[in-house]
Amino acid sequence: MNSSAITENAVSEFEGFLVKEERGKATIEKYIREVRLFRQWLCNRALAKEAVIEWKEYLQKEGYAPVTVNAKLSALNSFFSFMGWTEFRVKFLRIQRRMFRERSKELTKEEFERLVATAQKEGKERLMLLMETICATGIRVSELPYITVEAAKAGRAEVDLKGKIRVILLPGKLCRKLIKYAEGQKTTAGVIFLTKNGTSLSRRQIWREMKELCTKADVESSKVFPHNLRHLFAVSFYKICKDIVKLADMLGHSSIETTRIYLLTTGEEHARHLEMMSLVTGTESIF
Repeated sequence: MNSSAITENAVSEFEGFLVKEERGKATIEKYIREVRLFRQWLCNRALAKEAVIEWKEYLQKEGYAPVTVNAKLSALNSFFSFMGWTEFRVKFLRIQRRMFRERSKELTKEEFERLVATAQKEGKERLMLLMETICATGIRVSELPYITVEAAKAGRAEVDLKGKIRVILLPGKLCRKLIKYAEGQKTTAGVIFLTKNGTSLSRRQIWREMKELCTKADVESSKVFPHNLRHLFAVSFYKICKDIVKLADMLGHSSIETTRIYLLTTGEEHARHLEMMSLVTGTESIF
C-alpha cells in the first residue's frame, strides 16, 4: 500500500503535530523513536494491519514487558490516527491490575541515603543535591528547571507543565542547601541545576550519573533511576498523611488511579500481610 508508506516527511509532520498539541518533550521523543523503530523493522514490506499485529507479537517474543509493548503500540496508534490510517490501529495487550511492585525495583530509604552519601563522598555535590531535591519534593525530572534561586528563597516553586500549574513547597533545610550551593556556583538567579556550560541537565545525563553510584553505594542498578526517587517520596508522604487525594495533588496527577500505582507494596510485604491475617488454622501435618 504505497499511499500508506511511512516516510520521513510524515514522521516530521507527526512530530510537529505533537508539538502543537503541547505534548511533553520526552513524550514526543519517545513517540517519534517508536514510529521510526517500527518503520525500520517493517523494512520494505507493505504497511498493513497484519504487519502491525506481527510487530506486537514480535515485541512479546523479544521479552518486552506488557506495559512497554502497550507504550510502543500507543505511539504507533497515535501516528496512525494522525495520518488518517485508523484501519492500522491495533488493540493493546490486556493487563491485569498489579497488586504489588517487584522487589528488584523497590528503592528503600536506606538505599537512597547510601546513594546520597556516596555522591557526597565522590565529590558529586550537584548530583547529591539533585537527588535530595527530587526525593524531598516528589517533582518530575522535567520539572527541575523550576527549582530556581528565587524558588529556594521563597520556599516554593510554581510549576507550569503539561498545561497544569501547581505550587511545590520546598522544605526549609533543602532551601538552605540549595541557596548555599547556588552561591558556591555563583548563580545569583534562575535555574540552580545546570551543566558547566550553563544549560539544563538532560534526563539521560542524570540517569547516567545516578547509575555510576550503584556499585560503590551497594545498591542494585535496577532500582536506581530518577523516577524511583519520586516513588520513594510518594510512599514516604503517604505513610505520614494517609491521604491519597492530597498525594495526588502533590504529585500533579489528574487521576487517583495513577497515584495508586505509586503506592503498590512489594510482593514480600504483601505476603507478610497474608500471614498476619492468620486464617490458616490448626497444625501442619503430612498426609
